[in-house]
Amino acid sequence: MVSSRDNHAPLGLAKSMHRSGRKSIPDLNREFSKFLGITSEDLHLLGVCHDALLQGSERFGQLFYNYLFNFAATAGVLAEYQRSGNSIDALVKKQQDHLTALLSGDVSDGNAERLMAIGKIHCHYGIEPAWIMGAYWLYLDHLRIVILGLQQMDSSGHKRLLAVVSRLLFRDMGMMLEGYWAEAVGAVAEEHKKVVDLRERVESLLSNIPQLLWSIDTTTQQPLYVSPNAYQVCGTDISMPIPCLKWTVPDDQEMVGAAWQQAVQGNRVEVESRVIGPEGRERWFRRVFQPFTDTEGKVLRVDGLLEDISESKRNREHLRRLATTDELTGLPNRTLWHDRVDQAISGARREGKMVALMLLDLNHFKEINDTLGHHIGDEILRLVGMRLKSMLRDSDTLARLGGDEFAILLPDVVNGRVDAERVASHVTDCFNEPLCHEDNELYLGAAIGITLFPDDGDDTSTLMRRADVAMYAAKQADTGFRFYDYQSDTNTTQRLQLSGDLRHALKRHEFELYFQPIISLASNRVTGAEALLRWHHPKHGLILPAEFLPAAEQTGLINALTDWVVQSAVAHIGRWREAGMELPVAVNVSTRSFQAPRLVDRVGAILGRARVPGRLLEIEITENGLMNDFERGHRVVRELHELGVSIAIDDFGTGYSSLAYLKRLPIDTLKIDRSFVIDMATDEGDATIVRSTIDLGHNLGFRVVAEGVESSHVQGMLALLGCDFAQGYCISQPVPAPEFERWLKTSPLGYI
Repeated sequence: MVSSRDNHAPLGLAKSMHRSGRKSIPDLNREFSKFLGITSEDLHLLGVCHDALLQGSERFGQLFYNYLFNFAATAGVLAEYQRSGNSIDALVKKQQDHLTALLSGDVSDGNAERLMAIGKIHCHYGIEPAWIMGAYWLYLDHLRIVILGLQQMDSSGHKRLLAVVSRLLFRDMGMMLEGYWAEAVGAVAEEHKKVVDLRERVESLLSNIPQLLWSIDTTTQQPLYVSPNAYQVCGTDISMPIPCLKWTVPDDQEMVGAAWQQAVQGNRVEVESRVIGPEGRERWFRRVFQPFTDTEGKVLRVDGLLEDISESKRNREHLRRLATTDELTGLPNRTLWHDRVDQAISGARREGKMVALMLLDLNHFKEINDTLGHHIGDEILRLVGMRLKSMLRDSDTLARLGGDEFAILLPDVVNGRVDAERVASHVTDCFNEPLCHEDNELYLGAAIGITLFPDDGDDTSTLMRRADVAMYAAKQADTGFRFYDYQSDTNTTQRLQLSGDLRHALKRHEFELYFQPIISLASNRVTGAEALLRWHHPKHGLILPAEFLPAAEQTGLINALTDWVVQSAVAHIGRWREAGMELPVAVNVSTRSFQAPRLVDRVGAILGRARVPGRLLEIEITENGLMNDFERGHRVVRELHELGVSIAIDDFGTGYSSLAYLKRLPIDTLKIDRSFVIDMATDEGDATIVRSTIDLGHNLGFRVVAEGVESSHVQGMLALLGCDFAQGYCISQPVPAPEFERWLKTSPLGYI
C-alpha cells in the first residue's frame, strides 16, 4: 500500500469535502475516536508498549510489498511507480514510518488529514478499497503475532493491547477510506458538472439555431429528442410522431403524413409545407425525414429537421415573378407565354381539341415614343395591356413579348377559325376608341397574325414562327388580322426547294464553320468562340442555319450534319492547340440530334481521334430541347460531362425549364437569348430579365454568357450586372476560320 503523499497532497481538501456535502475533518476525527472508544488509557498503554510493538517492522515492510507484488492490480501500480524513477525501498521506509505513526497514538486532526490525503492518492492511482482493507488486515495480522509474543504480559494484557491496536487500525483505515471516498465523490461530481455544463451548452446552442431537430423511436412512436425551440414553432403541443403536424396547414397534412410513411419504410424524404405557429403567422418549412435501421434493415428511429424557408420561398417567388412576368405591364412574359402554350398544346393533343395563337404588333407606336417620349410610351403600353385583357376570358392568356409586341393564347377554341376570328375582331375593334393620356387622345391600330393547332403546326416554335409570318402579312395588307397561309409563306416554299439540295451539300463540301469570339467581361479578353454553321449554296449564296436546319431535321440529315459540325470544330481546336493556343469552342446541337442514339459515343470518338480533351468542347442545347425528354436529356448531359465536355443552355429565357430540374443537371453555362440583350439599354423590362437571369444563373452555380451584344453601352451594362461573358457584333461578327485567326492575332482584346 502506498502510504505517502508523494508530493501530491490534496490542496483544500476540507473545502472539497464541504462542497461534496460531507463532514469536516475535525468532526470526522472526533466521531471516529468516539465510535471506536479510543481513550486516554488506551493511548497510555500504547505508549508503554510502543517500542516492543515496532519489533520486526522493517521485515514486515518487505513482506508487505512482496505480498502486493503477487496481485495484478497492485503489482501494476507498483511497476508503474518504479518506471517513473521511484524506489520500492523508499516505500518500505515510508511504510515503517506509517507503522511508527500508527503506533504512536497520534489521533490529532492533522494526523486524520494526512490519512485522508493518503486515501485520496490511492483513489488517484486506482487502488481499489478492497486492497486498502487487505493491507490493514496484514497490519493487524503482523501486530497480533507481535503482541502475542510479548512475554511481560499475560493473556488478558495481550487481549487488551490487541483491542487498542485494532481500534487504532480501524481509525487509520477509516480515515484513509474517507479520503478515498471524498476523492471519488469529488471526481464523480466534477464529471457530472461537466456533463451538465455540456448539456446546458448544447441545449443553448440548439435553442438558438433556426432549425428544429427531433428524433422519434418508431417502435414506441415516442420522441427520443425534440430540440428546445420546438415550442417557438409549434406552441405547447408538438404532436407525435410527426412534430408540428397539428400546426401544419390542413391542405399540406396529407403530404407530410405520406412523407412520414415513406420514412418508416426506410426512405429519406424531403417535403415543403406550411405551418401556422402560435403567433398565427403562416410560414413555409422544409421537413427532412431521415430513417436509421438495424443490421436487418428494420427502421429503429427517424430523425428529422424542420427548417424555416419562408424567406427563401419569398425570394424564389420573387425571382419566379421576375422571370415570368413583364415588369412594365404585369402581364406574362415570353417565358411564361411559352410555358402556357406548351401546356395548352399538350392538353389539346390529348383531348383532340384546337388551340389558337395570336401575335399582335401595334401600329404607329414608334411615332408616339419618338414624339412624346418613352415614359409616355410605357404608360400607353400599360393601357393597351389593360384594354386587351378586358377583351379576353379568364382562361385565355395575354402576354407582352417585348417592345410593342403582344401575344394571345386561346387554349380551347371549339369552332377553330370561327372562334379565333371573333376574338381577333373584338381585339381590333377595341382600338377604335382612343387611348387617353392627360390631354392627349392617341389612336393606335394593331396587326394580328393567327395560327391554329394542329392545322398550322405541331409545336410552339412552329406556331409562333408562322403567326409571325401572318402578322407581317396583315401589317403589309393593313387588314387588321390574318390567318397563316401555307401557300403564301415564301420562307416555307424556299425551304422545300432547299431540302433537295441539302442531300448533296455535305458531299460537295458546301458547308463551312464561322467563328464568333466570346470575351470575359471582367478581363475584356477572348476566352473562347462559338462555331456557327454556314451553307455556301451554289445558286443562292450564303444561307444561314435558320433557313435550312428545319429542312435538315425533316429530311433526316440533321444527325450527319451535327457530326460534321462537331468533327470540324474539334479539328480546328486541334490545329489551334498544336499552334500553342487552347481555345474552347461551343457548338449548337439541335433537339433531334441531342435525342439521337449514340450522340455521346460519336462525340467521344471524334475527340479521341483528334486527341483533343473534352474540356475544350462545349455543347449548346436549348431549354425546350433539354426538357422535351428530361430523363433522356439528363442521361446525355451527364455522359457528356463525364467526357469532360461542357454543357450550355442556349437561348435561355425563350423556352421554359423547371429550376427544380435544371439545378439537378451538371450544366456549366447559361446563354441569355439575344432578344433580351439587344434592347436592354432602352427596354427596362428586358434589362430586368437580363439582371434576373444573371443572378439566377450565378445562384445555380452556372457561368452566364450574353448573346447579341451590339453596343459598347450594353457591354458596359452587362459588366456592371456581373455577367461573366459576352458575344455579339460589338465584339466581332461571325467570320470564317482564317479571318478569325487573323482577328485573334491583331485584336487589341487578345487571348487568355
